[in-house]
Amino acid sequence: MTRLPERIHRLEELAHDLWWSWNQDARNVFRRLDYPLWRLTAHNPVRMLKLVSAETLERAVADAPWLANYDRALARLDGARAAHNTWCKAQCPELDGRSIAYFSAEFALHQSIPIYAGGLGVLAGDHCKEASDLGVPLIGVGFMYPQGYFHQNISSDGWQEEVYEKLTWTDTAIAPAVMRDGKPCVTAVPLGSRTVLVAVWRVRVGRVKLYLLDTDLEENAPWDRELSARLYGGDREMRVQQEIILGIGGVRALRALGSDPAVYHLNEGHAAFVVLQRIRDLCEQGWQYEAALEEVRRTTVFTTHTPVAAGHDAFPFHLVETHLAGAWGDLGAYRERFLALGHYDNGGGAMFNMTALAMRTAGAVNGVSQLHGEVTKRMWQPLWPGTSLERLPIKSLTNGVHVPTWMSAEIAALLEKHVGPDWMDHHDDSAYCDRVLQIPDEELWEVRQALRAFLFTFIRERARQRWTAEGVAVARVVAAGTMFDHNALTIGFARRFTGYKRPELIFSDPDRLAGILNTPGRAVQILFAGKAHPADDVGKHHLQRIYRRAIDPKFGGRIAFVDDYDLHVAHFLVQGCDVWMNNPRKPMEASGTSGMKAAINGTPHMSIGDGWWAEGFTGDNGWLIEGHADPTDHGAQDWADAQAIYALIEQQLVPTFYDRDAHGIPRRWLRVVKEAIRTVLPRFSTRRMVKEYVRQMYGPALKQPVS
Repeated sequence: MTRLPERIHRLEELAHDLWWSWNQDARNVFRRLDYPLWRLTAHNPVRMLKLVSAETLERAVADAPWLANYDRALARLDGARAAHNTWCKAQCPELDGRSIAYFSAEFALHQSIPIYAGGLGVLAGDHCKEASDLGVPLIGVGFMYPQGYFHQNISSDGWQEEVYEKLTWTDTAIAPAVMRDGKPCVTAVPLGSRTVLVAVWRVRVGRVKLYLLDTDLEENAPWDRELSARLYGGDREMRVQQEIILGIGGVRALRALGSDPAVYHLNEGHAAFVVLQRIRDLCEQGWQYEAALEEVRRTTVFTTHTPVAAGHDAFPFHLVETHLAGAWGDLGAYRERFLALGHYDNGGGAMFNMTALAMRTAGAVNGVSQLHGEVTKRMWQPLWPGTSLERLPIKSLTNGVHVPTWMSAEIAALLEKHVGPDWMDHHDDSAYCDRVLQIPDEELWEVRQALRAFLFTFIRERARQRWTAEGVAVARVVAAGTMFDHNALTIGFARRFTGYKRPELIFSDPDRLAGILNTPGRAVQILFAGKAHPADDVGKHHLQRIYRRAIDPKFGGRIAFVDDYDLHVAHFLVQGCDVWMNNPRKPMEASGTSGMKAAINGTPHMSIGDGWWAEGFTGDNGWLIEGHADPTDHGAQDWADAQAIYALIEQQLVPTFYDRDAHGIPRRWLRVVKEAIRTVLPRFSTRRMVKEYVRQMYGPALKQPVS
């Protein structure tokens, strides 16, 4: 790494705090330092500083505007870390001097740290960022994953191939976590009849600390070093061991680091073994088992994210008993009672169910949308026999997205100009956001066209890079969207490829679709992206068939598939498409957040009334897909929903988008765009969401029990 000039010696410090990633001044420090290098490193300032030349740094020191921006960014970083005058300090004095431990199997913070697979990780990352902004004392706990999640390669016949590569962690904003004595934190976790050592790494996320667990240590056996190697890798036996490491190891790591959280938040059931270690700790302090269980329950909150039965981890009891053999300590006499907390029969025989364990040991449970909360109650009612649905202890807290992360700089500048310079401080205020309607159509349309152009430039340059560096076939270059019309109505569909999300639904009537896409002067194009789980062959076949549609001349080059979908790609898609499409099989979408990200950028949502859209659709801020058929007849429902999509595109989207006035402005379209921003921004932001978690989940858990 080139030595930094003294005047800008804190540049490395800024690069190693992911706070930079959602603050415009801080982003501009690196973007304007060396723009080609910024792009080459996929917006990774840590790697940039290893490659930047001494001459570039000297030029920066002599550049007064750049220095002013650097000074401003560092002053704001210092202010963020100081945590003075935050929302939490003003509204939640009971949190002063205390902390919330937030456990999740994945965190999506930036593409340079690929420890996420999809929506769960994005939600966790956004939760951490908003907690930092609001001053909520959150401590995240997750896995390091030295091989991260896979890179997606598409073969010449359209089949997904997973490519894993060991990451160079020195190129990322990750450092060893150190204990009070200054030594790197390593904790021991009992696993079966052996002990596994777990190293702890730290990521700075503004005011929030994220600790990552890693078993890839020389002292561990080769098979134990692999436990944290990949996200969602391996078989069921590896999965249960990973979850023991996350739950039990995570609690031990926090204790070793001197943290004593007041509340533990389990983000999905993967982390439910947290409660076992906490009960054991209390019993070793002299608590009786029942009292310890009640105390843990009082201070634990749990968020469930899926209405899909297969999405809830369940293990044979013998597997759990084998791998928990060394974890009991003084709890050995209560082993059967603890295992009973996870007992659940989902229709295939009794198993140890991690969601059941979490629900039985948490004082507060929530689903992630209003509809999902109701589905969750029906799904898990057997855990509370004799209790009516309305009395079940399950709440609904709808997900949100972190606005500074997902909103484009161009839309943000419009809001600053026309809504108010302090709009970011009030973006969860619906009345304040009504000012969005004051944005002039001409300015909004200019920004929307620019964002679409940015998307197509990204697609073209990515395809060029694949062609020149990797020598990919011409068909793959075509499939990537290089033939797209920069002025045509562009629909985006980007998510995990799996059956219930119905990625091929729009191809139900290929002849009708081809006619829609190729209408002269009113063309439509559809951009697909997403990964299938490595073990999901059904999802891979969906993806393969869509890839083949992209190279089918019948569709005229108006279908595209962008490979290796990640956070970097997602930003271009949610900001640059004209419409965001989502068509899951209702009620299988717990919430979904990609449509929220799109809408706040002026990309209206077209979706089934599932997840968040069931409460987000107002009638004029997007489009509702309603195919009227027997929902128990999947074939009939799919056909009806596909016909509804075609009708919406033909009768509403196309005429509204292409109806222009004498100045070339689509006034009716922009009314929908404004309504999308105005209504989604305040109601579906993490600012609103985290405030609700603090008030409805964390706050009650902080209250002392009545003696």
